[in-house]
Amino acid sequence: MDWHDWHRVYDDPDSVLARRLRTVRARIADVLDAAPPGEIRAVSVCAGQGHDLLGVLAGHPRRMDVRARLVELDPRNAAVAREAAAGLGLGGRVDVVTGDAALVRNYGDVAPAALVLVCGVLGNVADAGMEEAVDRVSRLCAPGGTLVWTRNRKDPDRVPRVCAWLEARGFTRDSLSTPDVRQAVAAHRRTGPPVPLPPPDSRMFTFVGYDVLAERESR
Repeated sequence: MDWHDWHRVYDDPDSVLARRLRTVRARIADVLDAAPPGEIRAVSVCAGQGHDLLGVLAGHPRRMDVRARLVELDPRNAAVAREAAAGLGLGGRVDVVTGDAALVRNYGDVAPAALVLVCGVLGNVADAGMEEAVDRVSRLCAPGGTLVWTRNRKDPDRVPRVCAWLEARGFTRDSLSTPDVRQAVAAHRRTGPPVPLPPPDSRMFTFVGYDVLAERESR
């Protein structure tokens, strides 16, 4: 998969992923609107070109309160996000890291955060490692913070599992797309106690790629 070319799908406003993006942005705006005064820490896992968070910050009144870390492996996507942040005057507030988004050390100085974005990640993780991935990425979220995540509803639908795993780990569901929406978007708020981050050199998940997973399933 060429993850840079993949982003062209957002150019079609009627595409499934463009609709998902609009919902994700709405959830991000909800978090920023409700945040108490002061700095708002945010992290984006597998941030791509940053369309979700940067698209909200472009016009949000709390934009200068946000301190964000976007982590993206593809250097072309990271460059697009970095340029966009600079163009919004947020170069000093939004840090785009070109690196492996699964590595805990890429978040250590900004997590736990008030807003954690895990969008376009879980559908690229094998079933065998998904619960561990959910457990580990959820630790990036501070008490009272919100985890915004997405997952396709391809049969068998894994979305209920992810909800159950989060809710067993001290999260409360604030919103979830209806079952007829192919690309589910959910927001879970940590209402339980803080949980330590995994060790800095550990991995939170293994990103396989939905194209590779589909090929495996077809064999």
